[in-house]
Amino acid sequence: MSQGLGWLLYGLAVGLASLLTGQVRRYAERRLMDLPNARSSHRQPTPRGGGLAIVLVFSLALAGLAGLGRVPWPLFMALAGFVPLAAIGFVDDHGHVPARWRFLVQLAAAVWALAWLGDLSRLTIGGHLLNLGGIGHLLAALWIVWMINLFNFMDGIDGIAGLEAMSVAASAALLAGTDAAVAGPSLALAAATGGFLIWNWPPAKIFMGDVGSGALGFVLAVLALWSAGQGTLSLGVWWILAAVFLVDATLTLLIRLGRGERWYEAHRSHAYQHAARRRGAHRPVTLGVFAINVLWLLPLAWLAAAHPWLEPVALAMAILPLALTAYRLGAGRP
Repeated sequence: MSQGLGWLLYGLAVGLASLLTGQVRRYAERRLMDLPNARSSHRQPTPRGGGLAIVLVFSLALAGLAGLGRVPWPLFMALAGFVPLAAIGFVDDHGHVPARWRFLVQLAAAVWALAWLGDLSRLTIGGHLLNLGGIGHLLAALWIVWMINLFNFMDGIDGIAGLEAMSVAASAALLAGTDAAVAGPSLALAAATGGFLIWNWPPAKIFMGDVGSGALGFVLAVLALWSAGQGTLSLGVWWILAAVFLVDATLTLLIRLGRGERWYEAHRSHAYQHAARRRGAHRPVTLGVFAINVLWLLPLAWLAAAHPWLEPVALAMAILPLALTAYRLGAGRP
């Protein structure tokens, strides 16, 4: 496939995702209205479930890439684990699904992906191939489940989850270079999310919903494990690219646990939610996250990828300022 044809197809994916999001919105206006409550960051009833368009377009793109031989069969099957996640997310968007059932599906999807990813006892971190032994699969499963929930937790203001997924995926594709197995699905995910963002941009006309947020976290987590196992991009590079979400969600969770709160209950005490209330709008915060990703985290990720021995330094430079900012914004506190 020529480069020009590839970009044309990704452009079509953006257009198709936007078209499908509009169609989902028509349905959601009748069946899936998100009504504001005490824990909401929005004030107007807004349809949800727009992430279904991302799921459908990414599914088509992934199947096409696999058919063209751009995505190895084990990776294709591992990534296919997002389908049951999207399905139960779509059901949850229609009505509450108990947390235990959602967790069981998440765990099953993680086990499915790990079964196809193969040996994860050795992963590239910090320029070194670490021999993790049997604990590698346990840590990988925790990573996948955390990323699924992380995107759900962080999808709380207009545009932020979609823009985060798009920028992380596009940055990973850029750093992956000629590795089509990583770059192809990453660009497909960025394109599908970009089409949805046309409708989700502040002020949002439709929300992503659980159908999209969990699937995004799962796909990025699986791509990270695959690329680390293949020696393309280490996990540290992915942690840098996703540092805004990783730091905010993890710090907020730890502080809430320390306060004796139930981690799984809905809340609006993430740093980005505090920031949105301070600014009185969602757009400045969403744009701020995008600026951090492009102007700060992407160069650090490039430095870590180009000079693996500098990865620990780059990771610290990414995480520490974000952790300090999140804490000062009130992460985890009412």
